[in-house]
Amino acid sequence: MLDYAKEMLTRWGLEPDLAGYAAWVIAIIAVLLLAAISNFVAKRILLSAVSLLIRKTKTKWDDALLEYRVFHRASHIAPALVIYWFSVSLFGAENFIQQLSVVYILVVAATVVSAFLSATYGVYTTLEVARHRPIKGFIQLARIILFVFVGVFTIAVLFNQSPLGILGGLGALTAVLILVFKDTILGLVASFQISTSNMVQIGDWIEFPKYGADGDVIDITLHTIKVQNWNKTISTIPTYALISDSFMNWRGMEESGGRRIKRAVLIDMTSIRFCDQEMIERFSKYQYITEYIQKKKAELAQHNEDDKIDTSFLVNGRHMTNVGTFRAYLVAYLRNHPQINQDMTFLVRHLPPTENGLPIQIYVFSSDQRWANYEAIQADIFDHILAVLPMFDLRVFQRPAGHDLSALAAGTSGSASAPNPPEGQSQ
Repeated sequence: MLDYAKEMLTRWGLEPDLAGYAAWVIAIIAVLLLAAISNFVAKRILLSAVSLLIRKTKTKWDDALLEYRVFHRASHIAPALVIYWFSVSLFGAENFIQQLSVVYILVVAATVVSAFLSATYGVYTTLEVARHRPIKGFIQLARIILFVFVGVFTIAVLFNQSPLGILGGLGALTAVLILVFKDTILGLVASFQISTSNMVQIGDWIEFPKYGADGDVIDITLHTIKVQNWNKTISTIPTYALISDSFMNWRGMEESGGRRIKRAVLIDMTSIRFCDQEMIERFSKYQYITEYIQKKKAELAQHNEDDKIDTSFLVNGRHMTNVGTFRAYLVAYLRNHPQINQDMTFLVRHLPPTENGLPIQIYVFSSDQRWANYEAIQADIFDHILAVLPMFDLRVFQRPAGHDLSALAAGTSGSASAPNPPEGQSQ
């Protein structure tokens, strides 16, 4: 090509040396012009035609390829190919321009593959399975491997070396590579285990006190997991920490259809007693346990009569107690509560007595799992329990406060300072 141009310029009257330089300039300008034309054709014509065709289709994959500019990046290869082909004619085989063209093509190809991976992830996140099987970590790993290989091939092209030889040299540095990519390797293993065992999904509520995390998982990557806490701060947790440390995932609660209420009220044990006739008549007027009182009275009377028990002493036979009746009332009250899930575990039970009294524990599940609503339901239930306790002649145990001690001291002081009665009168 150069010889032909030089010959033509010489025929036109230029000196041979000047014709040689002019031929070089003309050839370079021609190659650059062809590269510019190829770039124009690739971007303005081919890319526009492909974009128009994609927008008319109904599939999502090709839209994602367009959105993530996969074809736009691929169009950059066209001018590089022109320069590569003509560099051989201009400078001979294996010249520096050709090497730079190859390196440029490798880099562009890497960006195209990277954009394709991004498009793949973008489409995958729209699927329902994406919540259960996050693949962002694997996408990141694929990018790392891609750019490592592009780096190796770039070095091989620039220094005229075999890529296998360079990779073999890297193999001798295995210990160093393991140290450098330690977090990546740990993240890869953790991502694989998290994905296969379905430990964490996007949107899960997790608690990880070691890292100050208590909120929803918003991102899972190769190296980190991001949690948006309830105060809207973001906690970043190393991915491998989820398989090396202990954390709590609340997904099971969210999928169960209920949220547990587990709380106890402490009864002053000195207020527990057998029910007398007046108490039984009063309790029978409480709507939730009217039927229970009638059945219980009949059952106990029949039992004591069958066993010929002398009921003139309450210690003999079976009798109702105020705490047992109160517990029956709680069961009936919660059974009629519209916001309690009746299909899940339902317990109103005694816990072992302590120095703080007798704990009566409520162990049920609210049907509304939303935090604010759940707290409101729980508060309403225990508001009612604390208010209704005195109606069963029971007292809540509460440690004496400063007001109690002051009142006690004032009462004692008042008794000590009371005036003596007049002479001849007894106190």
